[in-house]
Amino acid sequence: MSFLVLTFVLISCSSISYLLCRNRVLYKIKLSESKPKSLPKYYGQHAVIWSFFPAFILLLAFTTATPKLLDSLYSQSIFEIYPESSPAQIQLILSKVKNIVRGAVLSDDPLINGIANDFASSTKNFKIIKSLSIVLLSVLCSIIFIRRVNLSTNARDSVETFMRVGFLTAAVIAILTTIAIIASLSFEAVRFFSLYNFFDFIFGLHWAPNIAIREDQVAAKGSFGMIPVLLGTIVVATIAMFVALPIGLFSAIYLSEFASKRVRDIIKPILEILAGIPTVVYGYFAALTAAPFFRDLGAGLGVSVSSESALAAGCVMGIMIIPFISSLSDDVIRSVPQSLRDGSLGLGATRAETITKVILPAALPGLVGAFLLAVSRAIGETMIVVMAAGLSAKLTVNPLETVTTVTVQIVSLLTGDTEFDDIKTLSAFGLGLALFTFTLLLNVLALTISRRLAERYD
Repeated sequence: MSFLVLTFVLISCSSISYLLCRNRVLYKIKLSESKPKSLPKYYGQHAVIWSFFPAFILLLAFTTATPKLLDSLYSQSIFEIYPESSPAQIQLILSKVKNIVRGAVLSDDPLINGIANDFASSTKNFKIIKSLSIVLLSVLCSIIFIRRVNLSTNARDSVETFMRVGFLTAAVIAILTTIAIIASLSFEAVRFFSLYNFFDFIFGLHWAPNIAIREDQVAAKGSFGMIPVLLGTIVVATIAMFVALPIGLFSAIYLSEFASKRVRDIIKPILEILAGIPTVVYGYFAALTAAPFFRDLGAGLGVSVSSESALAAGCVMGIMIIPFISSLSDDVIRSVPQSLRDGSLGLGATRAETITKVILPAALPGLVGAFLLAVSRAIGETMIVVMAAGLSAKLTVNPLETVTTVTVQIVSLLTGDTEFDDIKTLSAFGLGLALFTFTLLLNVLALTISRRLAERYD
């Protein structure tokens, strides 16, 4: 059985364990007429814990270890049959064996066909063992717990302790994942900086990652100045925020303070539809509609506008992130206590004065959070910039010219058959680390400003 099927089986077994354990507790209460330390549902939840999680951990262990174990065993078998093969050739034969098992390819070699038959048989046996072991463990744990359930034990405390440990584990996993991402990014970035000067990267004004063919060419060893790429990112994100912030914030104020329930129920879902549109669709819209529109508009005004410009990419990106600001700002504004509105209006303030002097200051920390989420979304966008702003890194703040962003360059550097010991490929990790640092500083600055400007309300 597959991972999803086994998970569904475990959920079913756990549900049955919950019902059986709860009914057994109710029967014991009726039989002994004694008061249990916890409600029957907590005993059932405790049974679910014992029925599901040990078996699920075993399922994860089988799912992770089985492919590696099979690869190790059959790599050794292939080496015994082909003793002169290199490790790369063994892996190639093993991949061919797997493709034969999947039915993707055919082979005339009887030895490889024999290995494929053995591999298929072993895989089937491992699946049977995995399925039986997991189901038996779940059933066994359920039977043991249900038979030993005791009304004098406090099942509620056990369930609460398990939930607390589970939440702590989730938090630790999130922290460790963040640390692992930073560590892996930093490790590759250090390799890049060992090949290219750090200060030339940070303060360089020319970005040309393609290694030159002739020694007499400019930047014959490649030029990796970050400033043009980072400047393009800032220009596009700034244009996007100039479009998204006023529209999103004003629409949120209207929906939360002025719109009737009927109007709100119609407008808000329509706005949130924008968040569900794939970015490639926005990219097509930017390339086929927005960019020609701005180019023709500039021609009519006598201004030269590039066919791929930061203005087109930024405006379409701003439209894309409107629902992020609008939806979050609406929730934040609606969470401001009604007593503040009533007190302001009772003192003679107008609706506009109440919004600007009471509601928005009270909602400022949440609004800053919505703004940061939108900025992060704009900085991390790739497809719209590729299709509407281009790949050329120019040292310019002119929104009418072609620019590129950090994320676009990372994608272009890591696309194709590239090796991770090449300076061109490693430069993507330098850009990634720089973007991470820039975003972190932006978040710290915004949080500091919001804390200083935020007002405290009882």
